[in-house]
Amino acid sequence: MNALTWNFLVSKFKEYYIESSLEAPPGFVSREWGFLFFDDSGMRRHKSFFSRGELVDYVRAMVPRHVYHSAAYYQRPGAPTMKEKIWQGADLIFDLDADHLRNAPKSYGKMLELVKKETQKLLTFLLSDFGFREEKLSVVFSGGRGYHIHIRDPRIFALGGDERREIVDYLTGRGLDIERLRFKVSISGDVGAEKVRALRCQSENSPGWGGRFNEAVVRFAEEIRNLDEKNAVKKLTKIKNIGDVRAVEFYMRIKSDRVLDDIRSGNLDSLKGVQDIWKFVINHYLADQFVEVLGGETDEPVTADVRRLIRCPGSLHGGSGLRVTPLSIRDLEDFDPLHDAVVFGDESIPLEILKPFNTQMRGQSYHLVEGPTELPACVAVFLMARGVAEARTKL
Repeated sequence: MNALTWNFLVSKFKEYYIESSLEAPPGFVSREWGFLFFDDSGMRRHKSFFSRGELVDYVRAMVPRHVYHSAAYYQRPGAPTMKEKIWQGADLIFDLDADHLRNAPKSYGKMLELVKKETQKLLTFLLSDFGFREEKLSVVFSGGRGYHIHIRDPRIFALGGDERREIVDYLTGRGLDIERLRFKVSISGDVGAEKVRALRCQSENSPGWGGRFNEAVVRFAEEIRNLDEKNAVKKLTKIKNIGDVRAVEFYMRIKSDRVLDDIRSGNLDSLKGVQDIWKFVINHYLADQFVEVLGGETDEPVTADVRRLIRCPGSLHGGSGLRVTPLSIRDLEDFDPLHDAVVFGDESIPLEILKPFNTQMRGQSYHLVEGPTELPACVAVFLMARGVAEARTKL
């Protein structure tokens, strides 16, 4: 980063912090604070503040590139060692970053769309499976490539790292006993002297992973129903032990309107004559992927670390210039980071593109090549913060 770029970014960040105020988290006087600066001098941490005004004054005077606070609460948050701080508890933090997602797209915009979907999935786990109340959860766009979820519920403050890892294990399905979720054969009654055997699985209303297993079966059924016969048979016959004739018969039967309702209720026995195909679908197809598809995503070290520093809502992300944006769960659906987290304007800024780069901002796509150009300030800040452009003087 040359001196002109350094001065430009510091001036823009200072401009933002003078006009805007940080959203100090609950209990901020008991939290440790840490800062990274544009001079790359390393993190300055073990800071504490006795008032919100003191925090704001520090940020406006020092103009940090990144602002962090601890998830933990301490008796002496400004003490120079962790032992001296005296840990008193910590929020439960989840960090979803596109870098950790399987098959994340290269496009920044598409990447952010995918990580938002994963965040919504994780919120469903936390609200339904764990029973956290919505008012105890806070969602924050990280300003980079993902979202943070803060849970501030007294019931979890005292949890240690091992207990928090167990929560991650549940969310991700690690160690899940698939055998307990697969279909089972039950005895539904007597017909004359014979027992009637029926295939069953968990119903859609089953708690936890049982309901998600039902969702996986329903999704598979819907996928087959929506294909034409040729492609449905092709997909089915790729599954071990399913031949062409049985695949056609299965496809014809599963088109019945009542099948999906039967599956949702846990009944897999409505496809008379071909219901045994379910065991091949479940054993050789769904069992290998449903945890991957329906499980939650999060960065385990962040959740397990009871002394972790996390980005402060309302601050700027020094690697993008985007706002670390607090959101309600209801706001998340319509939130567009490349519009709603952009804080700088459209004034034209001369800069030098250092390497070819593609990005999007405020509904516009930019396909940039090396060399001099002029771009809106919001895009210029983003590119300079990412290290793919330098500021220059006007010709």
